[in-house]
Amino acid sequence: MIRAGIIGLGKMGLSHAAIVSPHPSVELVAVCDTSSLILDAFKKFSKVKVYSDYIKMIDSERLDSVVVATPTKFHYKMVRYALEKGIHTFCEKPFSLTTAEGENLVELANQKKLINQVGYHNHFIGTFRELKRLLKAGVIGDLVHFTGEAYGPVVTKEKGGTWRSDPGEGGGCLFDYASHVINLIQEIIGRPVKASGSQLKRIYSRDVEDAVYSILTLESGLSGILSVNWSDETYRKMATSLTILGKKGKIICDATEIKIFLKDGDAKENLPKGWTIKYITDFAIPVNFYLRGEEYSAQIDYFVDCILKNKPAEINSFKQALDTDKVIELLIADSKK
Repeated sequence: MIRAGIIGLGKMGLSHAAIVSPHPSVELVAVCDTSSLILDAFKKFSKVKVYSDYIKMIDSERLDSVVVATPTKFHYKMVRYALEKGIHTFCEKPFSLTTAEGENLVELANQKKLINQVGYHNHFIGTFRELKRLLKAGVIGDLVHFTGEAYGPVVTKEKGGTWRSDPGEGGGCLFDYASHVINLIQEIIGRPVKASGSQLKRIYSRDVEDAVYSILTLESGLSGILSVNWSDETYRKMATSLTILGKKGKIICDATEIKIFLKDGDAKENLPKGWTIKYITDFAIPVNFYLRGEEYSAQIDYFVDCILKNKPAEINSFKQALDTDKVIELLIADSKK
């Protein structure tokens, strides 16, 4: 059994605790948070040990793995301490506030030969995995253009006072929302190396951006549009999508369905001419425990499997998350021109 701990018991930390706890190969032995209310609940309803100091938790327990689910400004010191103690580490996104911090953590994890993963959960959604496979198979031919989008109703009125409204804590639409889309573009279509005409727009927030717009150019030379807005009340919850245009057709993909248009069809893929629509039910990854969507359990299952088999993560590694952070820095720099 893998002995696991969780640092940070906000929405994501509690979700991870609910997924890790019943995992057949994991024993959740300790959790850490600064909220006495949450820790009291764990004391009352579980046998898990509770801590208010992550250093004390790591030093006191013989942990094999740890999940870091705190605001981004704490990631570096917490992840670094866990790695230094030889603990396999799963960190929530975004990875770090600066690429210098991220590079240090990537180097340390590699040096220690520890399994490392970051919580970009969209890569465990079956439709996006199918999109990546179809593009690799060349179904729509040479790519012409792409659009990466995410919209949701996170900030819909003038307010502040949480970490989401503090740029020093990793708040803002760029780190919280756009990072998901950037990471999808990076891993499915290609790595962005240039940002042009970038706008970090404030709509309701005083200190952070509520929308991100930019033209991204990839290593291949392909360019496309990034359009993200977390102040869009026309959406009930976050909606993320990629649209890719190729010489042979077009694919529109989100978390629920993938729509494929082909000019001439593809016999190898059994795809006819015209539109084909396939749904997440055809591609969902089977998991032992379902919570908020199979992708959240699937990413933890993958992390655990990598530890058990002692194989480096090929999905959402620290290095891949660092590449996303580098694109974020490109966007910030370009928006100031």
